[in-house]
Amino acid sequence: MKKILFIILSIFVLFAGYSQTEITGQVLDDNNKKLSGATIMISKDSISSILAYGISDADGKFKVAVKSESESLFLKVSYIGFATFEKTILNKAQQLEVKLSPSSEALKEVIVKSEILQQRGDTLSFSVAAFKGKNDRVIADVLKKIPGIEIRPNGGIYYKDEPIQKYYIEGLDMLEGRYNLANNNLSADAVSKIEILENHQPVKVLDSLEFSERASINIKLKKDITFSGTATAGVGAAPLLWQAKVTPMIFTKKRQAIVTYQSNNTGVDASGEVLNFSQNFYGNNFGIDQENWVSIQNVSPPPFSSERWLDNNVHLLSGNILQRIKKDLDLKLNISYLNDYQQQDGSTQTRYFTPTDTIDVIENTNNDIFISKLEGELTLENNADKNYFKDQLAFNGSWNAKRGLIDRPDSRIMQQLDNPFFGIKNDLRLLRTVGKQLITFTSNTGFAENNQDLLVQPGQFEAIFNEGESYEELQQLVSTRKIYTDNSAGFTKALGKFTIAPKFGFSIQNQQLDTDIFLEDGEEVLDPDFKNRTEFVESSVYFKNSFRFKSKDETWNLNLSTPLEFKSFRLEDDNFEETRELDRLVFEPYFSMNKKLSAYWDANASAALRYDFGQLQQLYYGFLLNGYRNLNRYNAPISEETRQIYNAGLGYRNPLKQLFLSASYSYNYSENNLLYSSNIGENGTAILEAVALDNNSDNHSFRAGGSKYFRKMKTTLKLNTSYNLSKRQQLLNNTLAEVNTRSLNFRGSLDAEISSWLIANYSGNYTTYTSGFEDGDFQTIETHQHTIDLYFYPKDNQYLSAAGEYYGNSLSENGDNYFVNLSYQFTFEKPKMDLNISWRNILNTDTFINAYNNEYYYVQSSYRLRPSQVLATLKFTL
Repeated sequence: MKKILFIILSIFVLFAGYSQTEITGQVLDDNNKKLSGATIMISKDSISSILAYGISDADGKFKVAVKSESESLFLKVSYIGFATFEKTILNKAQQLEVKLSPSSEALKEVIVKSEILQQRGDTLSFSVAAFKGKNDRVIADVLKKIPGIEIRPNGGIYYKDEPIQKYYIEGLDMLEGRYNLANNNLSADAVSKIEILENHQPVKVLDSLEFSERASINIKLKKDITFSGTATAGVGAAPLLWQAKVTPMIFTKKRQAIVTYQSNNTGVDASGEVLNFSQNFYGNNFGIDQENWVSIQNVSPPPFSSERWLDNNVHLLSGNILQRIKKDLDLKLNISYLNDYQQQDGSTQTRYFTPTDTIDVIENTNNDIFISKLEGELTLENNADKNYFKDQLAFNGSWNAKRGLIDRPDSRIMQQLDNPFFGIKNDLRLLRTVGKQLITFTSNTGFAENNQDLLVQPGQFEAIFNEGESYEELQQLVSTRKIYTDNSAGFTKALGKFTIAPKFGFSIQNQQLDTDIFLEDGEEVLDPDFKNRTEFVESSVYFKNSFRFKSKDETWNLNLSTPLEFKSFRLEDDNFEETRELDRLVFEPYFSMNKKLSAYWDANASAALRYDFGQLQQLYYGFLLNGYRNLNRYNAPISEETRQIYNAGLGYRNPLKQLFLSASYSYNYSENNLLYSSNIGENGTAILEAVALDNNSDNHSFRAGGSKYFRKMKTTLKLNTSYNLSKRQQLLNNTLAEVNTRSLNFRGSLDAEISSWLIANYSGNYTTYTSGFEDGDFQTIETHQHTIDLYFYPKDNQYLSAAGEYYGNSLSENGDNYFVNLSYQFTFEKPKMDLNISWRNILNTDTFINAYNNEYYYVQSSYRLRPSQVLATLKFTL
């Protein structure tokens, strides 16, 4: 047995030694004095990222192991008080003698500090201990302070203004995009480092074949076996409040699990913890997401924390388990059930601008929302160096209902919506090495069924349905079914610096739509203009080829995709005895370029041509009651849209200075064969139809942003801005108009540890939105959002927090909204738990006034908020 182990160990050492180059040597000054503490860095060239680094010992000796396929390497040796030594060397094991000459430059005072960041190749590793503040408990609190990273209000994580691709814990993707569960519950004390994996390719077998522009995050834990999580219990008034949450976690080499149960009526939106941020980047965009054909009139929620406005009673149960069956083979289960009852109370004033008139609609709205949703995924994934296999079975079922009451100056309108849904799909992706090429196969098949029932009392559109006379009720029934499959096969082959990846496939999607309208006493509207018996079949056969080029020094990455696809559409409606057919051969080239300008600067550019064709939601012949005052139909040819998309960007990142900057510009130009006509009635009713009329639109978008961590002040500063300019044509009340919009946004945040007893956090957002017709603007709205939190620490184990918020807009006379919150927290060391007493909405602000505009109308809304409340919670963090 010992001999076998010795042989295995010898083979391992042999291969490990073969895959790495060991550079050894000694650092001396010009008097042959040994220099201890010199920094040795090795990269592919003078502008590439660092591959490996080391420090010379007491005898000036160093040993650095490098793993690279490059024929040459770039050596850089630096030492305080001496000129930097730089040299290109061969990529082979060798012994070097490096002599440094004294520098003639005057040196500033040098202070040695603990490392907060390390860079190895495309991986940036941030020390959690360096960024963690006194009031930080979970890993999300630390992530938001790291420069380059932004956490959006829904929990989505962005790096350099792009969504992250994967969220790993110890290199394992257990959550499949539902990373809020870990982010909001994993104790920061259990984490040693946060790694940003730039240009990350999650499929190992494609690592050297397909360049990835997106980043991923990996959470490194302190222990090999980690038990973590949170538990919260809280009570408050008034009314009677409760909050309960338990989220145990376990992480080992072969098993990971996160289970949670949550319940509260304090306004915490538990559904956000099971949001899925994953994206599919291969195949067609077929899926089983629920599509809403009808809806009740809602009030737009305020743009701040749900704890201030959400009137809820929620229960969430979720289980997420990963089991490593063997090396690189994982079995994952993600399942959740959400049950929630919500109430909405508010009012809206909508003003429509047409070329001939201005129309006002005033509504007071009270809604009851019932949510019952079950969803899950079972995934088997083998991500090995030579092969890749992933099969995922997913289901989604919901039994939702909504009840609404609208008070208008001249009427009271009741709405009732029942919306059951079920969908199931299976995604399969297989990549296998055969000889010197990689064979690929993908298959995506699914089924979805949706039945919606909207009841409105009293009936609307009297002139259409009841000869101008009032009547009791109007009911819209919608039934849809969808089945689809998309399958492809191809191969990927490397030819020196080039990679080619041809793929052949076919897809077919069959959708059926049945709609009926009923009046009082179950009287069916027999007019065929208000019925749909539609079947829509979309099929395609495609050949997609990709050419990729990666320079030897990896400073150039080029990608050219040349997909050729034959698309066929067939729409049949038995009710109208109509058939529409459309066949198109489309060529949709895409080109992208990434250039590493230096160790800190990089540039990117892309151009694409896209063809979009009508979906069933814009194809039905008969009128459909989408809402109590909206009738829509699309009695027109199948829409065809051609889009040209251009993007360019420039990025700068200096990990040593913790500085990240980026800027980008994008331009979109589209041509469409259909124009959508909106006829707005005096009472706000809208009839939308499609008209066969060629039209075009264009959009310009500018973005810039940056973030910087100031080590001395323990402060993170983030600033972002964007500007958008768009123009398109619109038919309003049978008059053709050109609608122009402009928007400008500034947002920023500051997290500062001012002293040992004071921490301050600030975030702000300023937006201006202008819309108008060709002959002039008709509305401009400015909105402001400012939030500041101050944490006072009289002792290390307790703090007093004071928070102030301001929200305002230039449109509403009473558009200024102020909020003040206070809280006190005491931390017990054994057992470790936080007792928090918070007083929310001290000013007892009862409504939030908001305003926004969109092309040819604006909405001013008032939303009823939660009253002033006191809540005491006890939180355990493992």
